[in-house]
Amino acid sequence: MELPWLGRAVFVISIVICLAHLYFNTVSTLSELWVSALHFGLFGLLCALTIPMLTPASDGAKRWVLGVDILLGLAALGCGLYLIGFEDALYDRGVVFSTADWVVSIVAVGLVLEFARRTTGWFIPVLCLIALTYVAWWGKYVGGVFNFPGLTWETVLFRSFIGGEGMLGSIARISWSYVFMFILFGAFLVKSGAGDFIIDLARCAAGRFKGGPGFVAVFASGLMGSVSGSSVANTVSTGVITIPLMRRAGFPARFAAGVEAAASTGGQLMPPVMGAGAFIMASYTQVPYLTIVGVAALPALLYFLSVAMFVRIEAKRSDATALDDPQGPRLKDVLKDGWHYLAPLFVLVGALIYGFTPTYAAGIAILSVIAASWLSKNPMKLGDIIEAMLAGVRNMTTTAILLITVGLIVNVVSTTGIGNTFSLMITDWAGGSLLITIILIALASLILGMGLPVTASYIVLGTLSAPALYNLIAHSQLVDLLAAGNLPEQAKAIFMLAAPDKLDLLGAPMSMDAARELLALVPDTFQSQLYEQALSPHVLTMALVSAHMIIFWLSQDSNVTPPVCLTAFAAAAIARTPPMKTGLMAWKIAKGLYIVPLLFAWSPLISGDIGEMLTVFVFALFGIYAIVAGLEGYLEHELPWWLRLAMFPLGALMLWPHGQLTYDLAGLVIFLGVLTYSVRQSGRQEALAH
Repeated sequence: MELPWLGRAVFVISIVICLAHLYFNTVSTLSELWVSALHFGLFGLLCALTIPMLTPASDGAKRWVLGVDILLGLAALGCGLYLIGFEDALYDRGVVFSTADWVVSIVAVGLVLEFARRTTGWFIPVLCLIALTYVAWWGKYVGGVFNFPGLTWETVLFRSFIGGEGMLGSIARISWSYVFMFILFGAFLVKSGAGDFIIDLARCAAGRFKGGPGFVAVFASGLMGSVSGSSVANTVSTGVITIPLMRRAGFPARFAAGVEAAASTGGQLMPPVMGAGAFIMASYTQVPYLTIVGVAALPALLYFLSVAMFVRIEAKRSDATALDDPQGPRLKDVLKDGWHYLAPLFVLVGALIYGFTPTYAAGIAILSVIAASWLSKNPMKLGDIIEAMLAGVRNMTTTAILLITVGLIVNVVSTTGIGNTFSLMITDWAGGSLLITIILIALASLILGMGLPVTASYIVLGTLSAPALYNLIAHSQLVDLLAAGNLPEQAKAIFMLAAPDKLDLLGAPMSMDAARELLALVPDTFQSQLYEQALSPHVLTMALVSAHMIIFWLSQDSNVTPPVCLTAFAAAAIARTPPMKTGLMAWKIAKGLYIVPLLFAWSPLISGDIGEMLTVFVFALFGIYAIVAGLEGYLEHELPWWLRLAMFPLGALMLWPHGQLTYDLAGLVIFLGVLTYSVRQSGRQEALAH
């Protein structure tokens, strides 16, 4: 049953949503709560019209379902407008609910759960219901540390909808501001033709190497992911080109799909967009967005190079060919015809450095996309601009509903204090070990990732476990300071109260164990004060960023880890390979997701000066290469079993934060020797073959 009027209605609503959000983020003086309410109402209406409640078989049933969907969409918009119109009246009554307040609040919460079910499945709505009923009902029946005396349903509904702390709280504000503007920027960039330019640039830069199509997949996914911010969208948009190219070059189909899935997952790690994670991280940590994307660049590059290592090894093992296409584009021609596609990215970064807010910078970058397109053979006309606006709103719908819904869970965590309780439990279970804490968080992210999208998984895990991880990282920094005998004078006053008989030990170097024993004498109530007195603001800030960055990276593993790995499943559909086996392959190739976060915790990869960061980067690059060689049993040629086993400790030597450059150099020299040996073995084999 075709309904042209429905398509026209969706078209008009989408344009209204786009223009409204551009207004909100530029010249609007509306309160943030009102904007969040309109954000929910407008995207709720669009979700109801574009994602049906169910898929009926008959035309009569379709009309019935459509009628219900229209009513639900209008109800969502009505809830948002009601809050704007009657918020003052509620406060005039002393925040005592009227009948209408009860009805609208219940309907609003019910609608956002239903829309979340349509867009992401049952897991998030069920989790929200468990959280809300815990606060109002069954929390008082729970024994132990998770006991919560409970709040009235009136208070729960007020905080969930009207109070600006739940579904219309900080996460919704991030949604309608930063996330919307950057997703719209990505839609404009792709519509201008940047997607084709990225593919052509990747083919020119990497396609002519042995196994070049695999490098094209890595390169293209990194570039595309830097603007799309969605791993599944990244897989679909680049995979339809790169996976067939890899198969024609001689790569096994399952490996080709695994590479695309692993590389596309890295798109959410690549600045400037990083999905919604960079904006949420900036909000949580109160660290400028530009700082976060700045420190994220080297780790993201390290991840993509780790995927490229698997490609190189498999190319040698499978004897994959280069991308030898005489009709293909030349780098000179690609840059000549498409250099202007890079201009908006430079405009974006320049605006951020100049001091514009991320939303204004994104708005300026959108205008620069349109302006830059007029330097090409296909300038953006009004129709193209409208299509880009529609694509941006369409891409935003699921994300908007997701972030609004997750706000309910974040509100429960902050209301009940369960986040602090969970952090203390993690610390207790880990026995104060930073490594065990990271392992526990990785397991939790994997379990949550089976039902939550990666952004939601990061929000939940960040709220629950970031404080514990931050404290342990700061504690580790303080141990290093004590062991070196460099404790500042102002921090010694705390030891004067906690352990006056140990004051004579503070001015001299000591062993790490002695430093830990000394710190154990300081009561927990003084720990945070000790961190502030002993560690510089920069060190504490980067410890907080490191904690969140670790959680953000680990939350990406659900994209490639069976049994639920949507990115791998999308790649498997293109390659026509078994989804679960493809997921296992992608999980193996994406090992950088687990190795690189360890560097955040123990090395200056994101917290040091440029020299320290580059030093860690170089040795980590070869350390990861050694571990990949151990996993694959191959470098340029097959490795003997004993040499394959030796690759793991060799890689660990270059990755381990022992602070001894001599050890790193020794490990590098040995690895380069093994690589030279492998190259010679490969050369002999090729000589015999010819």
